[in-house]
Amino acid sequence: MVSDDDGRNQPQVEDNEYFTEDIQVARTSSSSLLKPIQFIPSEEEKRLVRKLDLRIMPILSIVYLFAYLDRSNLGNARLQGFPQDVLGGDPTGNLFDWTNTAFFIAYILFPIPATIISKLFPPRIWIGSAVMGWGLASTLLSTSFNPAGAIVCRVFLGIFEAGFAPGMPIYFSLWYTKDEIGFRMAQWSSFSAVAGAFGGLIAFGIQHAHVAIANWRLLFIVEGIPTVLLGLLVVLALPDRPEETPFLRETERKLQLERMNRGTRADYGRTLTKQHILAAFRDWRVYAGGIIFFGANCALAALSAFLPTILKTFGFSNARAQLMTVPPYAVCAVVLCICSYISDRMQSRGLFIVCTTLMCSVGYALLLAVTQNNHVRYFATFLITSGTYTTIGLIIAWYAHNLGSETKKATGIPMYQAIGQCGSILGTHLFPTRDGPRYTKGFAVSCSLMFVASIAALMSYRLDNARRDRKNGKIADRHAPVDTKEVADKALEFRYIP
Repeated sequence: MVSDDDGRNQPQVEDNEYFTEDIQVARTSSSSLLKPIQFIPSEEEKRLVRKLDLRIMPILSIVYLFAYLDRSNLGNARLQGFPQDVLGGDPTGNLFDWTNTAFFIAYILFPIPATIISKLFPPRIWIGSAVMGWGLASTLLSTSFNPAGAIVCRVFLGIFEAGFAPGMPIYFSLWYTKDEIGFRMAQWSSFSAVAGAFGGLIAFGIQHAHVAIANWRLLFIVEGIPTVLLGLLVVLALPDRPEETPFLRETERKLQLERMNRGTRADYGRTLTKQHILAAFRDWRVYAGGIIFFGANCALAALSAFLPTILKTFGFSNARAQLMTVPPYAVCAVVLCICSYISDRMQSRGLFIVCTTLMCSVGYALLLAVTQNNHVRYFATFLITSGTYTTIGLIIAWYAHNLGSETKKATGIPMYQAIGQCGSILGTHLFPTRDGPRYTKGFAVSCSLMFVASIAALMSYRLDNARRDRKNGKIADRHAPVDTKEVADKALEFRYIP
């Protein structure tokens, strides 16, 4: 249900028998030297987190792996005859670019309404239906015989995926605290990089398959049908919201609902708060996040669609180029997890994003400056993949707890992601065939955008926290519940993760 601005029809979380009593937020004057309380989880809580990790993380990580396989396998199919069979040869590469772009157009238009509406449905039903939908669209892409059929399949792939990934930060925030979510979302996000490596291996194997159908058709079938089956697994096994899933015992439910309220106490449950939707549209930081995500997704889309093609310019054969995509993605997954783990421990995201965006920018600069040494150019692909994927993982975790309420997250997160996916459209057009083998324009634009993203990452969260400390006193316990039902993250007791 949708609540009025004054909060009518909104469940009062204080009346829920599973919520513990509010923890009194201790304050001091700005001149005080009070140190923050260090939170140490109990053994019972550690057991609960392990239980969550064993159920939630494997399911969603494997689903995300197949999401990226299904959206990025077009780049592998390009080297297996897809343009010749479906796009009439496509000598300029324009038809391939628009086939790739069709996914991102749908992915831009649908995340905001899809994520807001998803709050009104059980997560396992919503997510499971989305997974089965894009799995079917990916499988049907194997049956396309002309550009129109391929583009329609890619559009539906984008529509259904828009109901999954943009809403994942909200789902993770139902189960993990701000001290835990960064590393978990990094593990989850790392499977997009694993998909890049895994997709290269699958494509390499299929390249040598001798079957009655074209290799690229077999590729879409092999990667599409398992996704449909995964959707059924999600419906059967993924836990719903903590207050309604049978996955938890009552003692675990009480503890999880207390964990869910650390730092915020807002519009939980299947409800929407209209004033928080409007607040998301007015928040300039959402648009700053869009700038960062724009640069990262431009690089990501280019990697997904063109990395095998770029590696082919190093002198590799088609099959060898597919195989050489594996190491950069494998290293990227490790870098992503390490950076996110340290980010969680330090409770800082922005400075890490500055470093990773600059890393990616340096990688593109090397591809621009070094034209003969393929060892240096291959090393540059490691910098680009690690910088791009780590930036995306960190910014998703950054906004998961910085918007103050579920409704504002359901609006703000898909907003900055929709802005960012416009970068994906740009990325799919940066490497036309006629620009090879140097691809100067693509490398230069990507390098510049990631540098701009590093500047945007220097947001004023630290300054805002300091201002609130001066005005309202320092917060002794940053895990204490803060009432954000009225103004979301603008509550004076709320503190951002900088």
